[in-house]
Amino acid sequence: VVQVPEGRQVFARMTVADNLRAGALGARGGRKGTGAALARVHELFPVLADRAHQRAGLLSGGEQQMLAMGRALMAGPRLLLLDEPSLGLAPLMAARIAETVREINASGTSVMLVEQNAAIALRLASTAYVLDVGEVALSGPADELAASDEVRRRYLGVVDEDAAADADPAARNRRTLSRWSA
Repeated sequence: VVQVPEGRQVFARMTVADNLRAGALGARGGRKGTGAALARVHELFPVLADRAHQRAGLLSGGEQQMLAMGRALMAGPRLLLLDEPSLGLAPLMAARIAETVREINASGTSVMLVEQNAAIALRLASTAYVLDVGEVALSGPADELAASDEVRRRYLGVVDEDAAADADPAARNRRTLSRWSA
């Protein structure tokens, strides 16, 4: 079990390569295993190979998140715990990280994800738990939760336009006026 904590905690003064080597400390498989793990990390995150000799603190936020995940993968975990991997990332980078999480899981590593971006979390998960003030409010298959009107309204920002118009008197008046003028 390896955890990637929130906040992209990398060794800022160490190089990318040194950060990855640190992740392999104590991993099973010796040098051969480390070489295979490094090849896999570079396959998932090619930019880390390109920036191997650069200090980790000089990477962008998205690249630091890739490095934190890559360092965790160097240990060859069966279970990867990810805490807010998309936090603070641009939407395109968050989508890229999400796709990589999907690839990691598809290759046989179980992933437990804590993520405030409900849309990303529900796309990635097979089972989901929705927490509300620290309590489990909803749980079940992720696809069923994603289709739930309550989840869509409360957590995904999907609004029933008719209900929203009914709640807004000005919108209701505009609808009435548009019917009269048609």
